[in-house]
Amino acid sequence: MLPSFKQKTFSLPDGTSITIETGKLAKQADGSAVVKVGDMMLLATVVSKKTAGDNVDFLPLSVDYQEKFAAAGKIPGGFLKRESRLSDYEILICRLVDRALRPLFPDDYHADTQVMISLISADPKIMPIAYAALAASAALAVSDIPFNGPISEAKVAQVAGAYVVNPSVEQSAEAQMELIVAGSADNITMVEGECKEVQEAEMLEAIKVAHEAIKIQCAAQLELAQEVGATEKRTYDHENHDLPLDDMIKAACYDQCYAVAKEGIANKEIRKEKFGAIIDTFVDGLGEDHQYDHFLIRKYYHDVQKDAIRNCVMDSSVRLDGRQLDEIRPIWSEIDYLPGAHGSAVFTRGETQSLTSVTLGSKVDEQMIDGAMHSGYNKFILHYNFPGFSTGEVRPNRGPGRREVGHGNLAMRALKPVLPIESPYTIRIVSDILESNGSSSMATVCAGTLALMDAGIQITKPVSGIAMGMISEKDGSRYSVLSDILGDEDHLGDMDFKVTGTRDGITACQMDIKVDGLSYDILEEAMEQAKKGRLHILDKITDTIEVPRSEMKPNAPRLISIVIDRDMIGAVIGPGGKVVQEIQRETGATVVIEETLKGGLVNIFAVNKEVLDKAANWVKGIVAMPEEGEVYEGKVKSIMPFGAFIEFMPGKDGLLHISEVKWERLEKMEGVMEVGEEVKVKLIEIDKKTGKYRLSRKVLLPKPE
Repeated sequence: MLPSFKQKTFSLPDGTSITIETGKLAKQADGSAVVKVGDMMLLATVVSKKTAGDNVDFLPLSVDYQEKFAAAGKIPGGFLKRESRLSDYEILICRLVDRALRPLFPDDYHADTQVMISLISADPKIMPIAYAALAASAALAVSDIPFNGPISEAKVAQVAGAYVVNPSVEQSAEAQMELIVAGSADNITMVEGECKEVQEAEMLEAIKVAHEAIKIQCAAQLELAQEVGATEKRTYDHENHDLPLDDMIKAACYDQCYAVAKEGIANKEIRKEKFGAIIDTFVDGLGEDHQYDHFLIRKYYHDVQKDAIRNCVMDSSVRLDGRQLDEIRPIWSEIDYLPGAHGSAVFTRGETQSLTSVTLGSKVDEQMIDGAMHSGYNKFILHYNFPGFSTGEVRPNRGPGRREVGHGNLAMRALKPVLPIESPYTIRIVSDILESNGSSSMATVCAGTLALMDAGIQITKPVSGIAMGMISEKDGSRYSVLSDILGDEDHLGDMDFKVTGTRDGITACQMDIKVDGLSYDILEEAMEQAKKGRLHILDKITDTIEVPRSEMKPNAPRLISIVIDRDMIGAVIGPGGKVVQEIQRETGATVVIEETLKGGLVNIFAVNKEVLDKAANWVKGIVAMPEEGEVYEGKVKSIMPFGAFIEFMPGKDGLLHISEVKWERLEKMEGVMEVGEEVKVKLIEIDKKTGKYRLSRKVLLPKPE
């Protein structure tokens, strides 16, 4: 074995055995680790430059997660047959790991740092999402990169009232709540998940259960780091300082910033101008020939402005825009705004606005998913768009970034639990953010609820969402919990906690904590304050529309579902799909056939009732069983010397013998009937052995005397 190879095996309380190894793979990286659970293996590497770029005052951290198809014994679909850009699912895992790691790097560490995690072996019973952050943190732990970890993540589910850490695929499917929780041995740093209307106390308990598993994983990483000898981290110096300049800016600007913060200016552009004027005046006072570093001036002023705003909020319990701590910004909303859409809504809260549309489609519109661990189809799609003009910026439109993917996923999770379980429609929601000043993802949830109800989708309950924040002293001596945070409050605060739900419970959450030592008591207070705000917003939503429309829009696709016997599926499809294609071509409807446990299910979609009825009657005719003695409207398909074959039901032909055409004796069929002629006939016999049908026309005619 390699001399540098080290391995650490430990178990979680449920008996799950986890192994972390290092020193065998990717040894030229600053740190690398392989995490094994069953047959699942994750390789994580981390590389960080020794120096930082000029005038960089943040951590340029990138996290990439990719699932190799070979890990699951699969070949990628598509033309190229190789892994390409990250899927939305992989991007979401990147975000989970990034948000867990980022707060634990030193504030003054600004070197380019890249974390890469790859699924190199898959186990169908074990989902790698629960172990990606552990692998990344382990790679950091055995490196010399400064990091105030280790950290880890745990997936916790509430199944039948019990809390299960890192649940199986089957347990996840039955869960009432499923969260990903990240943290160090001492603190929680990130929470994200979805729920089926659980209570705040249940969520808090789930976080505590996850933290116990996280502590075990952190301890194992520390032991491995000691064995490797990676307890000493590299020295670095990524910041220049000018302490006299810092003192000058504090003395000249702090009180002015505090005064602007205390004014309670609702308009963010006016606030920005007033804060900007303070530093501009300070710089002008230095003279044109001053030798001070402009980068340091802006950096120190940012810190002064941040401290002044935070202290003002904690001193006065009045916020930057003049609101009370638990006050929600003014809300207005409107439905049916887009006449061409199947459902639409505008939701505006303060300076944040979402224009959201709902489009209904059939099974052929489902999203196909092709991944190493996930494959299948998705019937509910939510897309979130954040153009530059929403914040008054010039920014090229290059498609959705990771933030857009994450915000869209959160809103999708929030609304998914209230959708009809048996809905045959493919539903696509698109939220276009037209204005943004805090919590546009929560505006998407509210606008999505309104648009779904406007479209006539029978959701079980309306859903609303709210973003919470917190400002606190470093020693925890005082704090302020903020409802419905502004963009500035998100940037300057210590917590961003988004929670969505109905009147009866939480449906989704996302929390990022930027400080150490957030107690469960403060978290519980924030959750209760969020509940009050959520209910207030729900009242505003139901003022606009209380329940879903009973009817869909005239331009929305109508649907009829017909259950047929399993052995009739082939008759509706026809040889090579001939019959179903003919139905769609002749009627203009979309016909989707699938096999279920109950038999065959035929879903027929059409824009108007006439087309829908025509296609439905066609299908019903195919699957209907002929009955002796019944009278049918038929069509002559062919004429023979001995009679005519009549299609009396779709796909069912019977013989109208020459002797059954009229009461009078006929010598020949020529000139009696024409192909395509409609004729009323009676089914007089079904041959049980051959399945052939005998028809009569003469029994429906008056018998001559």
